[in-house]
Amino acid sequence: MNPDLDKLQPYPFEKLARLKAGITPPARLSHIALSLGEPRHAAPGFVADILSAAFDMLSNYPLTRGMPELRQAIAAWLQQRFKLASNSLDPETQILPVNGTREALFAFAQAVVDRSKPEPLVLMPNPFYQIYEGAALLAGAQPFFLNTTEANGFIPDFDAVDEETWARCQLLYLCSPSNPTGAVIDIPTLQKLIALAQEHDFVIAADECYSELYFDEQSPPPGLLQAAQETGNTDFKRCVVFHSLSKRSNLPGLRSGFVAGDAEIIGGFFKYRTYHGCAMPLTHQIASTAVWADEIHVQENRRLYREKFAAVLDILSPVMAVKQPDASFYLWPQTPIDDTEFARGLFAQQNVTVLPGSYLSRNANGNPGEGRIRLALVAKTAECIEAARRIRSYLESL
Repeated sequence: MNPDLDKLQPYPFEKLARLKAGITPPARLSHIALSLGEPRHAAPGFVADILSAAFDMLSNYPLTRGMPELRQAIAAWLQQRFKLASNSLDPETQILPVNGTREALFAFAQAVVDRSKPEPLVLMPNPFYQIYEGAALLAGAQPFFLNTTEANGFIPDFDAVDEETWARCQLLYLCSPSNPTGAVIDIPTLQKLIALAQEHDFVIAADECYSELYFDEQSPPPGLLQAAQETGNTDFKRCVVFHSLSKRSNLPGLRSGFVAGDAEIIGGFFKYRTYHGCAMPLTHQIASTAVWADEIHVQENRRLYREKFAAVLDILSPVMAVKQPDASFYLWPQTPIDDTEFARGLFAQQNVTVLPGSYLSRNANGNPGEGRIRLALVAKTAECIEAARRIRSYLESL
């Protein structure tokens, strides 16, 4: 077996299952899960009709590069959403459909990291989406963690990274809006990172799958390609973005997303993927083409999240150190006791499952997830309100 497999840590939900083992919560209380970021809002109704109508396409092998219509729809969406110049993205060379961003974020490191260079580094925020770490390790690189804390606005302190680290960096993972903090990286910071990538010859992989979950309809989070264009980097050199329909459109089961940016990097990634065997089914491509072209359901999705955040924060703010994030569907509150003890006790007393923040972080001059929990407000509004009331009751019992 590949010895690098031994470097992988248990996934956070494996740790959570062990934490809850042996506990019998009150039977009178139904279980409410705020631990998994799995959207529970209704998916666009037209998707089922499209999938049904395209059923006969299951007899055809899909192409790794995807249907031209899908790539054109993605290019149009990116250009409209991130204020990119018309025809600034070539659907033939700068866009690849993927089966959700999870598999693409992992596979990307395998294609990008150059094992022949000494001690390659993959930089990533801490706490982080665990795929980044696993991707780095299986690509033969060393993860380098950039702590995000309340003191730095939950954005990594990139100015504190020394020249030697940047010189060894081959890949920088960004997540904006962040999982789990919801923090958004602004355009000047993105432009600073693009300049560093040009200077030190590394690639930026921007995980932007939460970009469509924000609160102010007039101020959507900016993106990496947008920042690149504003600096004159119109071919998006060393910049690659990852987007998904899972969060935007409540379609995690469709496993549909895309990668876009630097044509040379996309070309290499395409070559890797032809061997990887991961082409998106044609039925999903046809449905995805329609979903990227529709914004009405996305606006309704944001309205529902605004409603939930307002209600939950009204209940929790008086008793807990919690703030509305810049974007995403997570809350990242502090706990008055150890985060694992809090999660275990909450489940035992109130039958509510939350994810300890320390499970999403690594100890790098301290574990920035300690003393926090991640709450995914993905359930229906009434269920989220009930969960907030139970959390408040638990807090008041401590």
